[in-house]
Amino acid sequence: MGMQPVNEDLLEQIDAYIDELFVPPDTALEQNLKDADAAGLPAIAISPAQGRLMYLLAKMSGARRILEVGTLGGYSTTCLARALPADGKLVTLELKPEHAVVARKNLDRAGVGGLVEIRVGRAGDLMDKMIGAGEAAFDFVFIDADKPAYVGYLKQILQLSHSGTIIIGDNLIRHADVVAAVAPDELAVGVKAYNKMIATDPRLESILLPILKDKIDGMSISRVK
Repeated sequence: MGMQPVNEDLLEQIDAYIDELFVPPDTALEQNLKDADAAGLPAIAISPAQGRLMYLLAKMSGARRILEVGTLGGYSTTCLARALPADGKLVTLELKPEHAVVARKNLDRAGVGGLVEIRVGRAGDLMDKMIGAGEAAFDFVFIDADKPAYVGYLKQILQLSHSGTIIIGDNLIRHADVVAAVAPDELAVGVKAYNKMIATDPRLESILLPILKDKIDGMSISRVK
């Protein structure tokens, strides 16, 4: 078969192929999505393949302390918590209390609830408190929240990091919105600014990877020097 033009059907086929090979069925994560949907949460959780990628990155980095900005229903939280050692800790920040309730139930059912602390409030405010309190640095950070605030979040995260900390950002290509001469909305404006910062900030070494789902999106991987 010759090369096919890139379209949404082909992207879905590739995504399904990757999932079938590398992402075995997972009852806890499948129920996580069902409960999130039943509770009316937006269907914006990371894909199973993204979850597998983040689990592997966190595991390979030897992370003992993980920070997540944006909990939603706890899908990505579960993937990351599974990479922690028995004495590890994951702090996840969630704006909406009703989302935190769903996430707590899902995390407990997945058997990782004891490793996870959910803090409810505005992520920027919560991180300001963490910085002010001198909270211990994190080894691994995942950002998947308010896109216009990404640059501000990153500035705070760098104050909560150490040399070698891994920082992952999600939703950074937005089906090519970021390559438009004029960003079509504030979400694209926010992630374009984030992409520029991780590419140019001398404290970081970074790469942006396309992620194939029903549309093309992207995840960044950064390492604090």
